[in-house]
Amino acid sequence: MRITFASYNIHKGVGGDRRRDPERIVDVLGELKADVVALQEVDERFGTRRSILDRNMLAERGWQIASIPIKPASLGWHGNALLVREGLEIVDVEADHLPQIEPRGAVRATIMAGAQPICVTGMHLDLSGLGRKRQFAHLCNASRAPGLPAVMMGDCNEWLRPIGGERGLAAHWTMVEPGRSFPARRPLLALDRLMHTPHWECLRAEVHATALARQASDHLPIRVTLALPTN
Repeated sequence: MRITFASYNIHKGVGGDRRRDPERIVDVLGELKADVVALQEVDERFGTRRSILDRNMLAERGWQIASIPIKPASLGWHGNALLVREGLEIVDVEADHLPQIEPRGAVRATIMAGAQPICVTGMHLDLSGLGRKRQFAHLCNASRAPGLPAVMMGDCNEWLRPIGGERGLAAHWTMVEPGRSFPARRPLLALDRLMHTPHWECLRAEVHATALARQASDHLPIRVTLALPTN
């Protein structure tokens, strides 16, 4: 079984030209051809926290939304949401408060891929190094459902390598760093990453650097294809 995962900080829909263009973001999602996408910064930051992306537009493009909105007008939990392609079943969704200096969260879903349940977490970590360390340690424990293949991915805000390793990356997780994803026009930093449990084999990892993606947000999306080996 092969599943393609992607992570994309959409910067509230504001692109390199300083225009807010949600449809452009949805077009980039179409380019990714992913099965599951973790989105960050999907809502306005203040007030009603209105969603930048239109639910009906996402549904028309074949996306199911796995999230717990922080406010009625929101799409995400502290800006985090998971999109799941039609054909995969969303079984359960939960929100996770992260140890924080500024408001941060993660969203986690159990998804059925055929007869196989998998656990997927989307996250956006703190700008503070100490905050990231605490949040990462929390997620390493919280995002690994016992016995289930699991993936967590998002904007790690980490320019040091690795985010785990000597800093405490749990033995249950393998880090995938597809490459430099920020800033989108001339990427210098690999801020966006994916981690997976040993169940998976990584087949391909890349930064999605099309002309449209370079314009649509200040981050480029990452895309990782994983396989569950058959016994």
